[in-house]
Amino acid sequence: MDNELNVTYITFDGHVELHKYRYLYFVIMFTAYILIICSNSTIVGIIVINKALHEPMYIFIAALLINSVIYSTAIYPKLLIDFLSEKQIISYSACLFQWFIYYTLASSEFFLLSVMAYDRYVSICKPLQYPTIMRKKTVYIFLILAWILPACQVSGGPLMSVNKKLCYFVLKGIICNSTVQKLHCGSSTMQNIYGLIVFVIVVPLPLLFILFTYTRILIITYRSSREVRRKAAQTCLPHLLVLINFSCLSTYDVLLARLETNFPKTVYLIMSLQMILYHPLFNPIIYGLKMKEIYKHLKRLFSQDK
Repeated sequence: MDNELNVTYITFDGHVELHKYRYLYFVIMFTAYILIICSNSTIVGIIVINKALHEPMYIFIAALLINSVIYSTAIYPKLLIDFLSEKQIISYSACLFQWFIYYTLASSEFFLLSVMAYDRYVSICKPLQYPTIMRKKTVYIFLILAWILPACQVSGGPLMSVNKKLCYFVLKGIICNSTVQKLHCGSSTMQNIYGLIVFVIVVPLPLLFILFTYTRILIITYRSSREVRRKAAQTCLPHLLVLINFSCLSTYDVLLARLETNFPKTVYLIMSLQMILYHPLFNPIIYGLKMKEIYKHLKRLFSQDK
C-alpha cells in the first residue's frame, strides 16, 4: 500500500492460520450467527405475540435480546467477509464506527440489566406501588435512554480519534475496539481520562446499583414466606446469571485492550471470540430455559411443530 492508503486502512492481525482454516472458521461463525439471530428472535417473537408477556420484565428481556442481535450484526458480517478475503483490512473510519457500536451496545446491556434489577426490586419489595411506578411511559423512557445515553457517553472516544495521526497500521485483533488507540503516534492524557470516566459510569456504577438492589431483594425475601422466596429466585436468578456472565466477559475485553503482555496469538483470538460468540448465545438459552412463562410458550411452540 502507498502512504495514502496506509493512513486510511487498518490490517487485522489477530487471525490464527487463516489461510489453512478459513472455511472452517467461516462455517463455525456463520452457524453461530444464524443461531444467534434465530434463538434471540424466537424469544422476542414469543414476547411480542403473547399479550400475557407484555409486562415490563419481559419487555426489558426482549430489548436485551434485540441488543444482542444488533451487537452481533455489527461484527459478524465483516468478520465473515474477512475469513474469505485475501487481506483482512478495514478503513479507519469504519474501524472507529465499529468501535463506537461495539461499546455502545455493550454499555446498553449494563443499562438494561440495571433497569431489570430495579424492576424486580419494585415488583418484590414494593408490590402495591409497582403498577404506579412501572407504567408504560416509564418503560418506554427507560428503553430510549438505554440506547441514547450509552451512545452519547461512548461517542467521545472515537470522535477524539478521528483526526489522530497513526504511526501503526496493524491491529492486534479481529475486530475494532479500544485497542485502536494503540495505533496512534502518542497517547492522549485527555482521552485516557475520558475513557476512565466513561468506564466508571458504564460498568462499576451499574454493577454497584445492581448488587445493592439484589441485596435488598434478598433481605426482603429472606423475611418472607417460602413461596415468595421461590418466585423471587425464579425471576432474579436468570438476570444474575446473565449479569455475572457479561461482567466476566467484559473484564476479558478490558484486560485484552489494556494489558501489554505478549500473549500468544491463539490466546488473543480465544479471548476476542468470548464476547462475540459466547454471550449472544448465552442470553436466549438462560431466559428460554429459566423464565417459566417463556419456557412454557417455547415448549408449546416446538410441540406444535412436532
